[in-house]
Amino acid sequence: MTPTELHIRPAVAGDGALVFTFIHGLAEYENLAHEVLATPESVENTLFGPVPAAEVLIAEWGSQPAGFALFFPNYSTFLAQPGIYLEDLFVLPEFRGRGIGKALLERLAGMAIERGYGRLDWSVLDWNQPAIDFYEGLGARALDDWMQYRLTGEALQRLAGAR
Repeated sequence: MTPTELHIRPAVAGDGALVFTFIHGLAEYENLAHEVLATPESVENTLFGPVPAAEVLIAEWGSQPAGFALFFPNYSTFLAQPGIYLEDLFVLPEFRGRGIGKALLERLAGMAIERGYGRLDWSVLDWNQPAIDFYEGLGARALDDWMQYRLTGEALQRLAGAR
């Protein structure tokens, strides 16, 4: 990879459709496309509206969009420091093997350090061995003693006491 081939930039207003394309590509890779309720418009509104819900880095190979990282701050009470939670990392199949995923993670790690954050967290599906091998090769470790939980839909509404 030469420095001129790969460019990583923050996503900006107007990138919602591109980010949606990456989200949909990731969902297809994870066999979860049927769960995507997002639209290009909702992505644009939630990421670039008055109160952005997350940040996005776009990786471009030459002039072609190649991948993305979507992330937001979290907080460690044990460290008493914020961190970055990486929600999505995805590189289009035709651009894999060029160091783009690693470059996106390097940029996120640098952002965490620059912002005075204490860590970088993410989840990976247990069947995604190529990703697990990639992450462990970078020095990341699985948190085997933690289970992730989620409330959505009716269960979320019920807990919130919605009528």
